[in-house]
Amino acid sequence: MTDAAVLNATARVKQMTDLTERLTACLIDESKAFEAHRPQDAAATVAATQELANSYRRESAQLKANPGAIAAAPAAQRTALIKATQIFEAVLSRHAQAVEAARVISEGLVQTIAAEVAGQRGSPSAYGASGRANAGDGRAVAFNRTA
Repeated sequence: MTDAAVLNATARVKQMTDLTERLTACLIDESKAFEAHRPQDAAATVAATQELANSYRRESAQLKANPGAIAAAPAAQRTALIKATQIFEAVLSRHAQAVEAARVISEGLVQTIAAEVAGQRGSPSAYGASGRANAGDGRAVAFNRTA
């Protein structure tokens, strides 16, 4: 391998390792916010995390399509990338659990509120004693399970 190929491969591995570590740090911070029941703290960093995640996805796809691009990098650098990726995957799993827990709690709150509102409205009766339709409650509550 030429010196240029080794330098390019090393730079690429370092770049990917750095990206992985930065994304991991963002996910750790967001997970801590969710676990502390402070999703509003995580909301402040969502855009930055999403940008890092998109970069990570693109770079990973490129490396998967062309693994030879980093083959010339020193073994220690490639091992560091592997370790960073393993840590990232563990943190990503923890983050997914925290987000799922927050989603379940939020969904439960919305269902409870919707049930309370529906219960306070009473049951509609279609027609009154005069044969005319009763005026219903004009307020609407919608609950979308696909959101």
